[in-house]
Amino acid sequence: MRGMTDRLHPVWNDIEAAAERLRPVVHATAVHRSQQLDARAGATVLLKCENLQRGGAFKIRGAYNKIATLAPAVRARGVVAYSSGNHAQGVALAARLFEVPAAICVPETIIPSKRAATEAYGAAVVLAGRTSEDREIRARELASERGATLVPPYDDPAIVAGQGTVALEFLHQVPDLDVLVTPVGGGGLLAGCAIAARALAPGIRIVGIEAEDANDTYLSMQAGHRVRIPPPRTIADGMRALTPGEFTFPIVKSLVDEIVLVQDAEIEAAVWFLLERLKLLVEPTGAVGVAALLAGRIPGTAGRRVGVVLSGGNVDRSTLVQILERASGE
Repeated sequence: MRGMTDRLHPVWNDIEAAAERLRPVVHATAVHRSQQLDARAGATVLLKCENLQRGGAFKIRGAYNKIATLAPAVRARGVVAYSSGNHAQGVALAARLFEVPAAICVPETIIPSKRAATEAYGAAVVLAGRTSEDREIRARELASERGATLVPPYDDPAIVAGQGTVALEFLHQVPDLDVLVTPVGGGGLLAGCAIAARALAPGIRIVGIEAEDANDTYLSMQAGHRVRIPPPRTIADGMRALTPGEFTFPIVKSLVDEIVLVQDAEIEAAVWFLLERLKLLVEPTGAVGVAALLAGRIPGTAGRRVGVVLSGGNVDRSTLVQILERASGE
């Protein structure tokens, strides 16, 4: 079993500190269970419902923690972020709570509902190309021009610490999990949850889930170093990073047992299952863990207690309609 290295101990301490900062701000999201899901998966499945979090996703945790750790004078100059959607909403909401200006660089293809929610929180939305690199370059330019602080979506210790509070909270709610299953985008959620899980339950098995076409972390784990992929085409819009984070990947490589891939059709089936059977609206990225269990992609879970993070619920209306139409046609 992989262990926590000395280099990562301060990050665990940061997760504990982040939990204290976040306690009056974020929801302690519910853990749901379904007998039908248990039967389909052949396991006891516990679902951590970050789709019911403020802003509709776990991202408020890292964003708020990052902004909270800034010196007041620095914070007052505002923040800049880049995001395909959920991080945008998390930063916008956190900035509003601190009453500081925020500008968010988003792709030209951003889901309309995510853009509308970001603007509703009071942030300025800046369209910046189609790739994560386009957004990051423009965000760094804006931060430099304005003297603002860059709040990256995952590759930052304070962000990782904030996201790690998901697993800290989950394992306090359900302390006897055998397996923890978490979506993988840039790696902030998985890295933070891995640190927390290894500290609280050293023997737990940690599995990250990626869309098959967005397999940068999977390939990187196989290679032992960060691998770059072409812009992925997947329904899981939160998984379109081209390479794992420079800060997050070493943590994932050290602490995570494996990365499992799921197909888009399996993701869609999971979104429909969660909506129809559990009455939970979960976006495709957030549903990949359930997709992996329903499709039998994670070996060795039979009869085990499996915790799955549902990372968000901000699904675009048109995407949801497509999924429902396909489901009804089966």
